[in-house]
Amino acid sequence: MKRFVYINDESYQDIYCTNRISNTKYTLLNFLPKNLWEQFRRFMNQYFLLIACLQLWSLITPVNPASTWGPLVLIFTISATKEAWDDYNRYVLDRKANDKQVWVVKNGLRKHIKAEEIRVGNIVWLKENEEVPCDLVLIGSSDPQGFCYVETAALDGEIDLKTRVIPSTCIGLDTEHLCKIKGVIECPNPDKDIRRFDANMRLFPPFIDNDICPLSINNTLLQSCYVRNTEWACGIAVYTGNETKLGMSSGVPKPKLTAMDAMIDKLTGAIFLFQISVVIVLGFAGNFWKDSEARKQWYVEYSDEEPWYEFMIIPLRFELLCSIMIPISIKVSLDFVKSLYAKFIDWDEEMFDHETNTPSHAANTAISEDLGQVEYILTDKTGTLTENKMIFRRCCINGVFYGNESGDALKDSELLNAIAGNVNPVMRFLTVMTLCNTVIPIKSKTGNITYKAQSQDEDALVNAASSLHMVLVAKNGTNIEINFNGIQMNYEILDVLEFTSDRKKMSVIIKDCQAGNILLLSKGADESILPCSYPGQQIRVYYEAVEYYAKLGLRTLCLGFRELSEDEYRDWSKVFKEASSSLVDREWKIAEVCERLEHSLEILGVSAIEDRLQSGVPETIEILRRSGINFWMLTGDKQTTAIQIALLCNFISSEPKGQLLHIDGKTEDDVARSLERVLLTMKITSSEPKDLAFVVDGWALEIILNNYNYKQAFTELAVLSRTAICCRVTPSQKAQLVEILKSCDYKTLAIGDGGNDVRMIQRADIGVGISGLEGLQAARAADYSIGKFRFLKRLILVHGRYSYNRTAFLSQYSFYKSLLICFIQILFSFLSGIAGTSLFNSVSLMAYNVFYTSIPVLTSVLDKDLNEKTVMQNPQILIYCQAGRLLNPSTFAGWFGRSLYHAIVVFVITINAYANEKSEMEELSLVALSGSIWLQAFVLTLEMNSFTFVQVLAIWGNFLAFYAINFILSNIPSAGMYTIMFRLSKDPSYWITMLLITWAGMGPILAIKYFRYTYKPSAINMLQKAERSRGPVYYSLNNIESQFIVEKEATQIVAQTPKMRNPVYEPLLVSDSPKRLSGLSPFDILKPIGSRLSSSSSHPRNFKDN
Repeated sequence: MKRFVYINDESYQDIYCTNRISNTKYTLLNFLPKNLWEQFRRFMNQYFLLIACLQLWSLITPVNPASTWGPLVLIFTISATKEAWDDYNRYVLDRKANDKQVWVVKNGLRKHIKAEEIRVGNIVWLKENEEVPCDLVLIGSSDPQGFCYVETAALDGEIDLKTRVIPSTCIGLDTEHLCKIKGVIECPNPDKDIRRFDANMRLFPPFIDNDICPLSINNTLLQSCYVRNTEWACGIAVYTGNETKLGMSSGVPKPKLTAMDAMIDKLTGAIFLFQISVVIVLGFAGNFWKDSEARKQWYVEYSDEEPWYEFMIIPLRFELLCSIMIPISIKVSLDFVKSLYAKFIDWDEEMFDHETNTPSHAANTAISEDLGQVEYILTDKTGTLTENKMIFRRCCINGVFYGNESGDALKDSELLNAIAGNVNPVMRFLTVMTLCNTVIPIKSKTGNITYKAQSQDEDALVNAASSLHMVLVAKNGTNIEINFNGIQMNYEILDVLEFTSDRKKMSVIIKDCQAGNILLLSKGADESILPCSYPGQQIRVYYEAVEYYAKLGLRTLCLGFRELSEDEYRDWSKVFKEASSSLVDREWKIAEVCERLEHSLEILGVSAIEDRLQSGVPETIEILRRSGINFWMLTGDKQTTAIQIALLCNFISSEPKGQLLHIDGKTEDDVARSLERVLLTMKITSSEPKDLAFVVDGWALEIILNNYNYKQAFTELAVLSRTAICCRVTPSQKAQLVEILKSCDYKTLAIGDGGNDVRMIQRADIGVGISGLEGLQAARAADYSIGKFRFLKRLILVHGRYSYNRTAFLSQYSFYKSLLICFIQILFSFLSGIAGTSLFNSVSLMAYNVFYTSIPVLTSVLDKDLNEKTVMQNPQILIYCQAGRLLNPSTFAGWFGRSLYHAIVVFVITINAYANEKSEMEELSLVALSGSIWLQAFVLTLEMNSFTFVQVLAIWGNFLAFYAINFILSNIPSAGMYTIMFRLSKDPSYWITMLLITWAGMGPILAIKYFRYTYKPSAINMLQKAERSRGPVYYSLNNIESQFIVEKEATQIVAQTPKMRNPVYEPLLVSDSPKRLSGLSPFDILKPIGSRLSSSSSHPRNFKDN
């Protein structure tokens, strides 16, 4: 599909939308129905709405409908208010953009209009530092050579200025002609690809005689970019409003469901099924008692003629009575604490990068707890593990190595002498370094020249050539000026064959203005340049140079050239122009045409560029490895270079401690044999005390990913291996590798810094972007952004672990406090004829759900079971979060049992103390409610591991507020509790009852905790003891091992897996191997109960068995 844009012709402008931007979800008219529809699409909200509606039926409701409608309306109001506020902020930003004044051409004259009034086909004029209001095709600028410099940071996050050029057909037009220009642009329908624009332009006479001019992304000014270093520019509007590339890509990302959210949903479903079972049983029992016993009682009156639905009344009453089993406030509570988790990351000063003034940022507020469950980290190399600051170090020219002795070719006397002597191969090498790039030289007023490069490699090469006296002085349109030792040389750029990740090379075709000959200059990866050498050239030395430099961890580029005849170039240029004008598969067609020319090259040499590791990378990887996290490196670099960097940053271990297995091959048979060999070796040696890893290149990986059987074998290998290095991979392959690990049910985190990492980052469970020299595109696409790789350990071990612990406790406690009050209601029904009568009045129930129990638990967001220093020194404890040991059916069953036990304690003691003829129903109700509040205050105090003033105030301040509120209600006759609190508080038996309930409810729990803490302490307990004794918190991990690991029948190890919150219900984590990997932490001996895949493999990482 394509569109035709008629330039400066108002008769065709109504076909397409205006430039009015609208990013709002709602309008004043549709806000209420649309927001309610969105909220009621969730099953839980539908459930609570059904319960609230049933309570309007006075015949069945056991309490005032306000007890459910109040919290429901409050929660919906909070959610709707948040949505309205967010949408209003979007509206304000839209209004500001739409009202901005811009210059457009109307009837041959420039006039001011609002930005929202721009139409497709209008000619828009911009001044320096103005924002581009829509997507434009550049047709004029103040630069005599047709350049326009733009800042695209708002679009792709890249901070370097981009160069945009006027199409060749518009060069030389003055401002008067630009205002009267007519023509048509044939372009694709709107899309969100900001790196691609395949279109053609044809101007109508008298400007040009219908000649087709191909357009690319380099001829465009996209919305939200800024014009820089250019006095004025003008362009034709091709996409407007929400159809711009920015507007098309600004959709709401697909929400990610955390493992903890999935578990909460499952537990909610289980509680719902339990609730239905209880309703059915009690409903049947209630109807049976009514028919057999109730009619015999003189004080119960039943009509002889009952309606047809009479049998449903008691079950429905119990349904309403048991509806509080599912806490109505859990979603709001979780959303609130998750927002705080994100703010904690934003506010963390220890994750602030002072070098670039970059703070950490959480763009996704919903998945912080998943950080604590990460099992695999897939990382880019360049700019992620390294600094992405390229420095030219060595080179090999015409078979001669330079810089080997000094480590810096720029100071190599032999190279300097060769340059001084104008040695031909060296001069050609420097010429290609200087000319084969897209670097823009910028000369300051003082005469100094700086370079703007989109590639750090190109920047290093051009600066190195400049240091060797081959200086790129100016680029004016298609003309290039270079200076060598005071001698000026001029070249004309005829064509640029751009770099792509598939071609892995770039070339320029230039014409030497002095000699008149045409040259093809090429540079790229060794695998794409060296095979293109002319027949008979001896290139073995260059293969050896590439291998040698790669072992030093240097990035290599091969340089070559060849001379073209005018006839060859003329014939090729026609085909190239046709491919460049194609609107379908343009990139593929251009690549095919380029291959026809890029052959028979004379290989000039190899450059070697250093990209140093970031500080703290080896330590970070070592710490995260100790926490049980596996690492995969996905890089576009050569295999040898990637392996060397992996060794330097503790990614893999050298022999004899480590073993690296290679998967390679150019055919399916070779890859199959290699894959089978590596898989067999991995299975045989997985139990040996050796770090195993495998490396695979892009060619073999492509064969594996396109064959189902090979892909299955590779998936099994992924399960077995803790470390992998994937070289020469494309962005799409990175995303596929993430999917393979996710298919094995592993929690994945992808981290990168460039645009080629975006797919991988978005596909992973958690995406982390580094704000690096390649811009902010990866950071903007990620869930979290950080300034340096070393901050990843704090993001996972501190923020991820704390978030997981806190959410596990809050969610289970929310169910506990709801089940407690519900079980009391159920127990009371056995004393009230199983009729579905409520023990508590409506005011008490509403206050219980909204105030008494919801506020104190929110302070768990501040709880820390161990301080941050201890966590960083003992990363092995992350294994409990990874295995999901704090929130699973076993731990939930513990909280379920605790709620049932506490309900029995409260009910039995209350009934025996107050169920007499002198006690009122309201007294009995308030005593039971008071007992529940007392127990919950002590439960919260017991489960909290650390205390701040806010936590103490929330728990015990709320406890006192309970009595304050009830004293107030006891003063209100219409509240149904008149004078009750006053009477109870004066009665010593009330306080004795509360103490008895607390002792009976908390005594057994305290005893079990004390026994576990004293005689069977977990690793967490041991570390807590060390903290409280103010001793070293890392000294005793080896001792801890002997206390919580015991051998069983010499073939089985049983490990007690502790919990942060509730060690009373700790399940056992069973390992099926007695062997311990030497050099690893005590926690690394935890083995799987079974493999994730149905294979015979059994690897130390597969410990999850929820």
